Amino acid sequence: MLTILDRYILRALLINYGIALAVMVSLYVVLDLFVNMDEFTEQGYAFPIVIRNIVDYYAPNLLLYFAQLSGVITLFACLASLARMRKFNELTAVLASGVSLHRVAAPIITFGLASTALLVIDSEWLIPSVAHRLARDRDDVDGTRAYGVLFLRDRDESLLSAAQFHPKTRDLRGLLVLTRNEQGSIIRTLEADRGVWEPPDSTRPIGRWRLQRSRLTTRVIHPNETLGPRESIRVTHPEFYESDLSPEAIQLRQAEGWIRFLSLGQLRELQQEGSSNIDAIVRTRHARIATPLVSIVLLLLGLPFFLNRSPGNVMHDTGKCLLLCGLCYVASFVAQNIRPEAPSALPTWIPIFVFGTVAIVLLDRVRT
Repeated sequence: MLTILDRYILRALLINYGIALAVMVSLYVVLDLFVNMDEFTEQGYAFPIVIRNIVDYYAPNLLLYFAQLSGVITLFACLASLARMRKFNELTAVLASGVSLHRVAAPIITFGLASTALLVIDSEWLIPSVAHRLARDRDDVDGTRAYGVLFLRDRDESLLSAAQFHPKTRDLRGLLVLTRNEQGSIIRTLEADRGVWEPPDSTRPIGRWRLQRSRLTTRVIHPNETLGPRESIRVTHPEFYESDLSPEAIQLRQAEGWIRFLSLGQLRELQQEGSSNIDAIVRTRHARIATPLVSIVLLLLGLPFFLNRSPGNVMHDTGKCLLLCGLCYVASFVAQNIRPEAPSALPTWIPIFVFGTVAIVLLDRVRT
């Protein structure tokens, strides 16, 4: 049951969290826009279209920026609330009433866990749902530019290529699909002048490309043939090609670093398919699990500097807190992006082990 003290602390946390969220995400957007403004304007569009493209680009990217800044936002909100209580001697009054500092920390830690849950929801459900929009370039937000597609893995061990892919019209030009057997030999070759995407519906669970001027060449093996040729060619002209590669999936996989936009379930499926990026997939999966833990470690590192029954110098403690938490944040970022020679996810977890131990030691030294 929430006490008056809990409600007071949670109200302060919500206010500071909202302020930190608005300021940090807005600052991120402004800095990114300042550096990359020329990419939005280089096409020579009219001012209203440029504004529309800017809004269309940054709207889904807000989810990505939140995932990157969530731990810092939570840390700022919690420590700002505690620093204010300490500055105005409210912690002294709380202690005088017989309430320990551990009880003061309880709603703060609970709030930190709740904000970390928001981070998990954002990373596992919201970002994957708009992953194809996050993969867009700033100079082609509306998808009018066509580009080639080179050998993307499709269902049934097929490889899909196209001379031109048009994201806006959702079609492929110069389509080529190579289907391989278990030994890696090509057994079918599908060519088409054009393919137009038709999404799945209630009658068919798999999407398909409607083909124009298609030609399917299939190798037919005759293992029991003794006199004649043991292999022949059959040519057909199919109207459709069923595929797991929708226009959104193609747009996503063409982007650099597209794996980081996927959920843990999608990463696991990609790993089971035997993707060539196994090392990157493993590192991304471990980083996805470690990121919420880093947010919690950051909060636990910062709390001991403000859970103090003596007034002290708040600014001095803030400086030490920022130094230690900043070191933890930078170390985690470097560890998650390092690429060791041998495939290993160990560097991702080293900062959590090190700074988690430091946080436990600091919390144990708090005099309540």
